[in-house]
Amino acid sequence: MDDVSRKLAQAPAFSKPAKIGRVFDTARRIMLQDGGCAALETRIKTLEDAGVFWGSDWASPSILIPTLSRLSLQSPVAESVVIEALSELRFLAVAKGHYVHEELSAEQASHFLSQVLASNLSLLFTPPSEAERATQGRLAQLSRNLLKHLAERVGYEQIIDQLIDEIWRILNQRPIQVDSIKQMITQIAICQANPEIDLGTSGQGADRLVSSLYGPTQACRDDPGVEVYQHSLDTMDSSALLKEATGFARAMHDTGLVSPYHATLLRHLLETDDHLLPEALGLSTTGRDCLLCYRELVYALIREAVHPQTAQAIYGLALTLERGILYHPSVAPAMWRQLALILSEWSRTRLSTAFGDAIEPRSRLLEGVLCMLGQPLGVGQGNNPTCQSARALSMWAYNDPDYLLQMVAWAARDDEIIMHFEGQPISSCESESGVASSLPIDLDAVSLLVVPHLDRIYAEMGRRCIGREGDPHRWVNPEFHGWWSGRGFNINVDVATGALVDLEDFLRHFYASYHPYYNGNQPLIHPQPAGIAVTDSAARFIGWHAITILRVAMDPEQVMRVYFYNPNNDSGQNWGDGVEVSTAGKGERYGEASLPFAQFASRLYIFHFDPLERGELALITRDELDEVVGYIHRSWGIGRVPAGELQAVSGHGQSTDSEP
Repeated sequence: MDDVSRKLAQAPAFSKPAKIGRVFDTARRIMLQDGGCAALETRIKTLEDAGVFWGSDWASPSILIPTLSRLSLQSPVAESVVIEALSELRFLAVAKGHYVHEELSAEQASHFLSQVLASNLSLLFTPPSEAERATQGRLAQLSRNLLKHLAERVGYEQIIDQLIDEIWRILNQRPIQVDSIKQMITQIAICQANPEIDLGTSGQGADRLVSSLYGPTQACRDDPGVEVYQHSLDTMDSSALLKEATGFARAMHDTGLVSPYHATLLRHLLETDDHLLPEALGLSTTGRDCLLCYRELVYALIREAVHPQTAQAIYGLALTLERGILYHPSVAPAMWRQLALILSEWSRTRLSTAFGDAIEPRSRLLEGVLCMLGQPLGVGQGNNPTCQSARALSMWAYNDPDYLLQMVAWAARDDEIIMHFEGQPISSCESESGVASSLPIDLDAVSLLVVPHLDRIYAEMGRRCIGREGDPHRWVNPEFHGWWSGRGFNINVDVATGALVDLEDFLRHFYASYHPYYNGNQPLIHPQPAGIAVTDSAARFIGWHAITILRVAMDPEQVMRVYFYNPNNDSGQNWGDGVEVSTAGKGERYGEASLPFAQFASRLYIFHFDPLERGELALITRDELDEVVGYIHRSWGIGRVPAGELQAVSGHGQSTDSEP
């Protein structure tokens, strides 16, 4: 290693790429040996000075995102795994004071490593799975060797506290898919029970999380197992059952997680003490009234959907009742249809492949339906380029639930969805491939069946716009999402060149349509599709992304904010130049993300509006306009400003004169 490192350092810039491969290969072999990571840690400054990170994103550690380390460490590409591992060793050397880095302080490096370890906790405590061995081979062990070395040097107590904070941050967004969160909580419980791991004073906040799954009430506090707990229920009187019911409901609404024991209790109450069901679901007056009006339907849903393996259905059912959507004339009949729906063989296979055979696929799908209706802002796109389809499902669950149920019925029963584009039918079976290159699997049960169909239809709508001038979303979004999507359309990017166009008019139109100070204080009536330019923590352009604008309102600090839905699984992101998306503490409801109005406008490139209600262009001040334009010019607008216009380089971010 010392030899290849010296040769890399001596090589001129143009020939470094040819030398780096040898360094990576040597580092890979070293890290697979006992003590290999420690040996490289002592050499990491020399390696960085030689240029091991040259020409890559890892060259600038200040812009790296710890949660993305998992993707690199689980990559089948050896170079990706090795460069990520070397970067973590660099952070470790800085954190321990052995390497003074111009971009990192020891505190920053230590915090970064804690997040990396928290994001990769399952790799630290579990051996490689069969899938990992098939895709990564011995690289799977390299990642584990690295994480073990980091944990021993940083300290397990740092991991647990950071992990607990991360879990609560995600839970505050109330995602539908919580399996990964439950796995992390399980790992915390294992750490607490392992006498070989000294947690010191850390992990004190873990009890609420662990107990929410494994012991929310007195009768199951010792995690006795579902069968033993059922025997305990059989001997309880109504007073004891009431305590159990309220304990489960409190834990569920506190965390958004549901214990398998809760499902056991609910099924027991259904047969013996059904008057306690409202307490077990934690319902308010609204939810209780809805349950009483649709008692037989709710009972049927519990019998079919609620099992220990599908416990999250309870939370979905409770929130569905709280929303009162069963009062919509068409929703209750649609739910009865869902209960009797016969799934196609393809649908059954898809659900069994993703979730296993422990429970009937129909029950698994019904759990997904209840969760989506109850948590419309918890829909995630997974690791797939299907943000348009995820946004549509969320919007329908939020705004038009009976239409969502119709889509589910078509997809699950008929293996086909037919939508119309400008009066012409489009079949998902007859359409060509969609945006996703392969069938997504890391989705909730409803998305698993419906998204492949929607993805193909969305792509086909786009193909039918070929040859038209302008962006196809002008025509596709209202046809794809629903009549409430405004037919007015505004974009600030020239489709052909990518250059910014009519930026000032675009912003004045947006303020006039959405800002309460400029639209006559008219609240947003229906959620509206919009497009944003996503940037990284260094404010560099990443790509275009679909979101939903939900509302515009003052936050508790009297700052006007845009509250929106982002389908990308975790809305809390740093978009650079001081633009940090909030998911809690700024007036957000569960599942919402938010930004101050000007910062949101600075990342917006497409929005819809009602052309009959737009009114006059907003008379916003020059200072307001310059603030938004400055954010744009310092971030995704770099390289897009037409010739003759001066790019703003002052303000929150660092000056940038050329496209990176």
